Amino acid sequence: MWFTAILNKILAGPAAWLMLRFGQSPADPSQPIPNYVGMEVLVMILIIVAALILRSRLSVENPGTFQALMEEVFKFTKDTGNDIIGHGSARFLPLLGTLFLFTLICNLLGVIPSLETPTAHIQVTLGCAVVAFLYYNFHGVRQHGLLGYLKRLCGPMLAMAFLMFPVEIIGNMGRLLSLSVRLYANMFVGAILEQVFSGLAPVAVPALFAALHIFVALLQAYIFMILPAIYIAMAIAEEH
Repeated sequence: MWFTAILNKILAGPAAWLMLRFGQSPADPSQPIPNYVGMEVLVMILIIVAALILRSRLSVENPGTFQALMEEVFKFTKDTGNDIIGHGSARFLPLLGTLFLFTLICNLLGVIPSLETPTAHIQVTLGCAVVAFLYYNFHGVRQHGLLGYLKRLCGPMLAMAFLMFPVEIIGNMGRLLSLSVRLYANMFVGAILEQVFSGLAPVAVPALFAALHIFVALLQAYIFMILPAIYIAMAIAEEH
């Protein structure tokens, strides 16, 4: 990928040094940055540039098309948070909105020729899932205190704590697995099918798969936002 090649040309030395510091030896020291990392960096740059452009053009009297679009995205994220989390959901909107935009753009990147979908790599989806996992557990501890949060994992009956606590721990780890594998599997299979049929079929069939890719990208980005919202709601909920 051309963008990854640029990153490796600029950052190959520091990236290889950093990998060695963490005990990882790059297969090719001249190209230590893989394509999926390069695509992630590209997505982050796109989001930052878009945010700066949006900020410079904000207008109450005459909002542009881009501002109107982002206002709809904000409203959609806000309404989703309110519906799932309820009162006080506004403090969680930065994470939910960031997850939605980041995964959406990552999912759609593969539609563009010469680029690939970074979320078709488990390393990317697992990284995003770890962020969501740490985030909702942090707010659970913040809401109830460490002992209070651990007590919630023991279930409603103290006598059953020896059974419920490991079940809840396994369930929490299952959320991490579910978040990462669901997104990865959908985008990976979609990318493979698109590559296969693009080489074998006429233009109409690849176009159909591209449209399907866009639909799946939107759906999976929505799911990747809504599931952490559910986990946050469960983590901060008060017992009655």
